Amino acid sequence: MLSTLRTIIQEVNGARDLPESLDIIVSRVQEAMNTEVCSVYLLDPETNRYYLMATEGLHKSSVGKVSLAHSEGLIGLVGSREEPINLEDAPSHPRYRYFPETGEERFKSFLGVPIIHHRRVLGVLVVQQRQNSRCFDEGEEAFLVTVSAQLAGLIAHSEATGAIGGLSLTGGAARDVSFRGVAGSPGVAIGQGVVVYPPADLDAVPDKLCENIDDELARFDAAVAAVREDINAVGERLAAQLRPEEQALFDVYLRMLDGNALPGEVCLRIKEGKWAPGALREVVHQYVRHFEMMGDHYLRERAVDIKDLGRRVLSHLQEGEAQTIEYPQNTILVSEELTATMLGEVERGCLAGLVSVRGSSNSHVAILARAMGVPTVMGMVDVPVNQLDGRELIVDGYDGKVYASPSAELRTFFESICEEEEELVRGLEELKDKPCETPDGHRIKLMVNTGLMTDVVRSLSHGAEGIGLYRTEVPFMINERFPSEQEQRAYYREQLEAFAPNEVTMRTLDIGGDKSLPYFPIAEENPFLGWRGIRVTLDHPEIFLVQVRAMLKASQGLNNLRIMLPMISNVSEVEEALHLIYRVYHEVREENFDVVMPKVGVMIEVPAAVYQVRELADRVDFLSVGSNDLTQYLLAVDRNNPRVASLYHSYHPAVLQALYRIAQDAHQVGKPVSICGEMAGDPGGALLLMAMGYDTLSMNAASLPKVKSVIRSVPLSWARKLLEDVMFLDSPHVVKSCVELALKSEGFGRYLRPEHVLPVDRGSASA
Repeated sequence: MLSTLRTIIQEVNGARDLPESLDIIVSRVQEAMNTEVCSVYLLDPETNRYYLMATEGLHKSSVGKVSLAHSEGLIGLVGSREEPINLEDAPSHPRYRYFPETGEERFKSFLGVPIIHHRRVLGVLVVQQRQNSRCFDEGEEAFLVTVSAQLAGLIAHSEATGAIGGLSLTGGAARDVSFRGVAGSPGVAIGQGVVVYPPADLDAVPDKLCENIDDELARFDAAVAAVREDINAVGERLAAQLRPEEQALFDVYLRMLDGNALPGEVCLRIKEGKWAPGALREVVHQYVRHFEMMGDHYLRERAVDIKDLGRRVLSHLQEGEAQTIEYPQNTILVSEELTATMLGEVERGCLAGLVSVRGSSNSHVAILARAMGVPTVMGMVDVPVNQLDGRELIVDGYDGKVYASPSAELRTFFESICEEEEELVRGLEELKDKPCETPDGHRIKLMVNTGLMTDVVRSLSHGAEGIGLYRTEVPFMINERFPSEQEQRAYYREQLEAFAPNEVTMRTLDIGGDKSLPYFPIAEENPFLGWRGIRVTLDHPEIFLVQVRAMLKASQGLNNLRIMLPMISNVSEVEEALHLIYRVYHEVREENFDVVMPKVGVMIEVPAAVYQVRELADRVDFLSVGSNDLTQYLLAVDRNNPRVASLYHSYHPAVLQALYRIAQDAHQVGKPVSICGEMAGDPGGALLLMAMGYDTLSMNAASLPKVKSVIRSVPLSWARKLLEDVMFLDSPHVVKSCVELALKSEGFGRYLRPEHVLPVDRGSASA
């Protein structure tokens, strides 16, 4: 059965569209289960009805015509119960619904299983048998459930592909097609999709038309010729070390690159008007599927060779291609996985929004997007990214949705939201130079999280009182090697000078988890519980010492530097890091740099540190909570995984209680405590944190005016009463509702996510 399932999936992967995918499914399942009927009914999100979309055994003429209401018949029962229904005498069931046009009166046995993807019922897969001849056993039921679970994602992807192309499930025109992901950065962006992809990644190549077929053919021929030269050169270099049968592999590669083989088929597609990388992707995928379906193990392994050849040719095609990407004025940057480098390649002023298949609201790119004020949707798992290039898109960063090819009415609706946002920002500008103080006299510092120099400009214009978190890994991520001491010193000096005399808190290099360096890869099965943060830099003191030396030298004459240590989980790590910092301080002083010893603090972002606040505070000058990671670790939710994104919640009772304990313990030993996670930038979250006793809130620059406006309007006593009301509630959703209701009652509803009712979404990464 596993072999059968693998074959079905491979065939479905190779299908051109949704109807072909479904035809393959019903045909192969009917054959595998040796049953008389196999059918697929899909739920149309627009009409909320089930449609017979494919069948083997019923009348083909009924496909696309037979439909049932959401709760009608046995199909509706399977969907509403979200579990298999196995009946030996289906017509006797009270929910049985008979359709004469299908010819199903001859079939009595019924087994239906729901097709579910990310909690969304897509449809029902059904097998049937003639009267008195069959009772489906447990093994058959289990097989059909397995088939359904495995194929759900493929069906969702095919459905989404058709919708983007303008076709609804029933074959009509699809308008205002929406796809649900995870809200990454608030705001609304309207613009043109530009798909970017990593080098030599065939799967990520978008569909495009070429402007000049002859030029595209010449470009492809040159790439193939270059690969042939590469293979010949490698073969000659290794000739003395290989046996004749191993040497023959290079001849196989060259034969595959013969004009009558793979290149010939690519050229045919180019002549149809497709650009070379897209044509290459189609042909390579076709070859790979063909080889993977072969019964012979040796021939199946040749699929790897095809992939390798495809990547080699694509690599040559992409040489110099980066310069040819044109970014329109309102670019919506789309990728399988966005990186900080991709963001940096878009010309200043052109980046309107971001869409990423991978990642979640608390992945590093999402945090950067919030710092830059760019509306972002992450975790778009089921969206066929390569079809979004050049299409008009709307990115709803409030609700985590992307709309493809919007109607004029929908565009007008979102344009009105953009205008409201701009008006709100203009209204908050007057607060820039005013202190962040409650009406009853409580003063709290508002700082910003930065990583890029553009963050600094925005932060100063919004009235930030310093930097609560400077992500020093950003300069490391935008380089192709470790930056030198002098280069780091220049980066750090920019930040320190911009905010002097206010404090600038620099976190030492925090890589690992979802932040990797291309020149220092860290490959782990569970990176968030692995080698990251202080663990890396203590294992590599040569990196840590150079960084601290650059920080100290950059602070000369300014003396506004603070150093913060990330991912601390025990006291010994702090003591070892302090030893190295003091060592560097004395060495820099001996080099005649007139610097003062900066304050050193630790980040509380690991549950173990929550229970060691007093011991850690005895050894450092300040504490700062990284609420993003702390929430992730407390809830055991990978913040980069869109499948569990809905479980990640800053208002979770356990998170609130941990944050409250940290603030109380820190103050009891006389040490200041700040928080630099995303919760600080949420107006409701900021009020709760102020009530808990946090001295400083650090956030992205875009959030600062809203938070300041709320704090200046609400007495500390009111915030403490709100904290008392929600502290012991048992649901994060109830806590969030209570906080939002309280904000609305004080007239701050305009700072919350806009409420709007819009068309149904086609896919869901987090529903």
